[in-house]
Amino acid sequence: MNFTEKINILWVDDEIDLLKPYIIFLEERGYKLVTANNGATALDLVSDQHFDLIFLDENMPGLTGLETLVQIKNKQPNLPVIMITKSEEESIMEEAIGSKISDYLIKPVNPNQILLSIKKHIDTKRLVSQKTTSNYQQEFRQIGMQLGGSLDKKEWLDIFQKLTYWELELDNSGDTSMQQILDMQKSEANAQFFKFIKDNYKNWLHGNEDAPIMSHTLFREYVLPQIQEGKPHFFIVVDNLRFDQWKIIEPELLNYFRVEEEEMFFSILPTATQYSRNAIFSGLMPSEMQKRHPDWWKNDDEEGGKNMFEEQFLQAQLQRLGKGGLKLSYHKITNIDAGRKLVYNMQNLMRNDLNVIVYNFVDMLSHARTDMKVIKELAEDDSAYRSLTASWFEHSPLKDMLRFIAENNAKVSLTTDHGTVLVKKPTKVIGDKNLTTNLRYKQGKNMRYDYNEVFEIDKPQEVFLPNINVSSKYIFAKEDFFFAYPNNYNYFVNHYKETFQHGGVSLEEMMIPIVTLIPKK
Repeated sequence: MNFTEKINILWVDDEIDLLKPYIIFLEERGYKLVTANNGATALDLVSDQHFDLIFLDENMPGLTGLETLVQIKNKQPNLPVIMITKSEEESIMEEAIGSKISDYLIKPVNPNQILLSIKKHIDTKRLVSQKTTSNYQQEFRQIGMQLGGSLDKKEWLDIFQKLTYWELELDNSGDTSMQQILDMQKSEANAQFFKFIKDNYKNWLHGNEDAPIMSHTLFREYVLPQIQEGKPHFFIVVDNLRFDQWKIIEPELLNYFRVEEEEMFFSILPTATQYSRNAIFSGLMPSEMQKRHPDWWKNDDEEGGKNMFEEQFLQAQLQRLGKGGLKLSYHKITNIDAGRKLVYNMQNLMRNDLNVIVYNFVDMLSHARTDMKVIKELAEDDSAYRSLTASWFEHSPLKDMLRFIAENNAKVSLTTDHGTVLVKKPTKVIGDKNLTTNLRYKQGKNMRYDYNEVFEIDKPQEVFLPNINVSSKYIFAKEDFFFAYPNNYNYFVNHYKETFQHGGVSLEEMMIPIVTLIPKK
């Protein structure tokens, strides 16, 4: 069956007999046309029949086009209505647009205008889906060829951005078969990325001139050069905000800001808040934090909060960088009440040189999804997780904060500390009772595991990680693997499989956005 045979169109015009050539033109292309020569008849037809689209004359005796439009929208708010008129008066156009018309055509119209309007409002999803699928098929081959070669950090950034772009595009297209192909290509990319990290990570930390911006160099190299004394600058860290989640909320921010710069940097390992976020604020690697500030750093095996001294770490970093005189504020938002309270206090922040806001919601969402069945159902997969993030942001105090910042002409550096990955494959690990509980990395001694499924660090000091005891090691899970204990294995796997976790090596966890936002006004 031709797609157009499914399309029912109502055309309402008091001179409908004069439009016979247009009607024949559309019927020849498979569309079904029903006509009416007045508004009252049109309303009866809308009540009795299903229509996919209405063409509506604006200037009719009796019920006018605008009056008919209002009543149609009362009956069926989502039914596309295209207004056709001889008038070009601005007031009529504004009233029609205000009444939620889908399009506006000025007489005389030609058949191709009519056909284009139908395709624009009825057939768009199918046409866009076809084009998206075709374009990705071409890109698929190109990305595949890239993955077959030896890639540097810039090429990896390019591939990850491309994969994320197509992931979002295919979400919108609804083509599940192509989405499955993309998932396979992402898996292949993550496998190659794991090898890339194993080959390069240690060198990056030892003065390699080709090293990317990383957690511990982010503030010094990217944020600090943008801060000017006397002008408020906001540094906002949204915990656990992946690159795809940033791209989902970006359109909302474009109402107030323009993106001056969008970059990506690499999280340090482990890709966990205790390590990566403290590294951002301190400008130090974990073992350096432990050595310089033992009162502020806690190892995995120590009790108490692991991110309690972020403000102090940042102040110490500013002192080292000769910027200790900057007027600084620091706020950590962990619930909606704290967020609302800060919104009310935003005017006071405009007197500071640097305002740091840590927003914890996205991380809490990922953890809640693991433990709460209802959240898991709402965020079943990556696509649903993105959608839930967008819904949260739309109604969050964070959006209100950013709108205030834009209205008050301040600059924003927006970033995160690490990403997260949907884990699917368990891999067994055995260790003593002091083994860390994180599902994507383990720190301990006498561990047994599958060497092929981990990035092993047997000398923590080589990658600036705390060496808790002489025989301590770190292991990081690759791709979408997660660590499971042999004891009660089946229960453990069923509980944690297809949950969002972080701490290991994947594109989603390690390659994360840093964005500069400039107010539009």
